Amino acid sequence: MKQVSTTIISNIELIQGHHLICVEAPDIAVAAQPGQFVMVRCEEKLILRRPLSIHQVAHQSQIHFLFAVPSKINRSYSGTPLRKVEAVVGKGQGTLWLSQRQKDERLDLLGPSGHGFFIETGSQNLLLLAGGIGIAPLVFLAQQALNQHKSVTLLLGARTKTWLYPLEHLPKGIKTIVTTEDGSAGQKGMITDVLPDFVALADQIFACGPKAMYQALDTQRQKAKKPIQVSLEVRMGCGLGACYGCGIKTAHGMKRVCQDGPVFNLNDIQLQEVRI
Repeated sequence: MKQVSTTIISNIELIQGHHLICVEAPDIAVAAQPGQFVMVRCEEKLILRRPLSIHQVAHQSQIHFLFAVPSKINRSYSGTPLRKVEAVVGKGQGTLWLSQRQKDERLDLLGPSGHGFFIETGSQNLLLLAGGIGIAPLVFLAQQALNQHKSVTLLLGARTKTWLYPLEHLPKGIKTIVTTEDGSAGQKGMITDVLPDFVALADQIFACGPKAMYQALDTQRQKAKKPIQVSLEVRMGCGLGACYGCGIKTAHGMKRVCQDGPVFNLNDIQLQEVRI
């Protein structure tokens, strides 16, 4: 883990209320693994850093972060109250400040941190599930899997078309199935509705999204006996393992999401005790 001062290369609103920032950070990029994150200092008056998943690595020197800005989402949406999944990466003042940074400004990063995804040597067919902003850590994983000549299927879900991750930004070679809850793109419903059609063909399953999705996955795991890894996007304090503010109960005792995770085997987690 390293603390580095990086230069912003670009900052765009990739999806309504969701920003994609690219920074030059070779020391972090060469060490990063899919599923890991960095701690970002947002504004001097905010004491705690904000954890952001590493969304993508490019040219062995650049890292990308995709994050939600809930204040922007809330202003643009007049329907029913927002589900927590749309704010899973970050919320409030820190991410709003980060969304306003410009090219050539500096960011202070600490990372890479945490325990990421692990692709087993014998696995050939990988199934990825992304619920809303849960796509954030999975693009990097898909990128690595394709480099290892794995077959990757992605179930990509969002509440509505305007919050759907752009397919042209996905690594080429992925088979993608899209669902939206309102039917504005792809199949109407949630990715858990189509999940049973793909479980049997998967050697491993990887997911990031809301707790309800993990509960549905757990049912499928018990039926199909498939290994499933999930990324837990819980609120963190220090992000260094010292405060135990992100502690969760597992089959192996209390674990810290920031150090022992954020990726866990689904069968090790006591879902009823986890607040996502």
